[in-house]
Amino acid sequence: MKKLKIGVVGAGSLSEAHLGAYKKNSDVELIAICDLIEERAQEKAEAYNIAHVYTDYNEMLKNPELDAISIVTWNNTHKEISIAALDAGKHVLCEKPLCMNHEEALEIKAATERSDKKFMVGYVRRHASNAVILKDFIDKGTLGDIYYAKASILRRLGNPGGWFSDKSRSGGGPLIDIGVHVIDLSWYLMGRPKVKSVSANTYNKLGNRSNIKSLSFYKAADYSPENDVEDLANALIRFENGASLMVDVSFSLHIKNDQSSVTIFGDKGGAEVEPNLSIVHEANDIILNSSPQIDHATFDFGEGFQNEINHFVQCCLTGENPIGGIDDGVEMMKILTAIYESAEKQQEISFE
Repeated sequence: MKKLKIGVVGAGSLSEAHLGAYKKNSDVELIAICDLIEERAQEKAEAYNIAHVYTDYNEMLKNPELDAISIVTWNNTHKEISIAALDAGKHVLCEKPLCMNHEEALEIKAATERSDKKFMVGYVRRHASNAVILKDFIDKGTLGDIYYAKASILRRLGNPGGWFSDKSRSGGGPLIDIGVHVIDLSWYLMGRPKVKSVSANTYNKLGNRSNIKSLSFYKAADYSPENDVEDLANALIRFENGASLMVDVSFSLHIKNDQSSVTIFGDKGGAEVEPNLSIVHEANDIILNSSPQIDHATFDFGEGFQNEINHFVQCCLTGENPIGGIDDGVEMMKILTAIYESAEKQQEISFE
């Protein structure tokens, strides 16, 4: 079987996860890297023995050797790069979120429909062991009919600054950056029901809190203290099948410790996916709390990315459809866009 020849667009901090995972896949040859900052792209090329360095992704897409790309850039560039790559005959793995809003998502979907190439959104949490194992239990009926879920990812001091806090490039704050992880994971495990309505709030109360002393926090590669994104978002999402999802996410919040949790509830059992996988069910009129014995009972970033990249490569080489394709990306952007719209209008957004 021939090797899949890969190019990566974007050489920032997250590109390391993509490049490292591709490097470990024996069916891949990394041949191209692109970044607006040539020196940064050159550093990655030297580190990963990549032959071609670009500062313009359009020039990279002209390379006839190139089979597929990863898009690891600002959110406001995802649409244009995705469409250009599909139209150039390349497979695409696009980092989450798919794009800036639902309208852009539909434009990308149209590009996938005129292309025979694979398109996948990088919903990395779907590919971690805890999620894969729980999904198998759900598919086999262990939890029964899933009707409710709660998703939360709260940072007390977690605004990365830079493009993450620039709405024109990111599209928003914690909701579209980290919130999409837990919303998508919950929705995926719930069976991917169609959204019916959204009622939401966003708050801009604390800013990026760069004044806080003695506590370190993650900073974007292009860190700057400017900030015009929300600190906190919460939402109640109702689905056509009657199920509902409650979510809250923050970059900045007066909370004692960072928190991350995803919990699923069905009529035969429930499960905590994060922070540690556990399953609750009944037998012999007794409630049982089960803890699966696996290497990664909690979300493991490195493992998740390796599994995600391996899956993308396999789909490109074999023709199978990816987990997290364009339709999932469109529905997720529909939900995220509705949350922001509901918060802005202070009213429920309904879909008929």
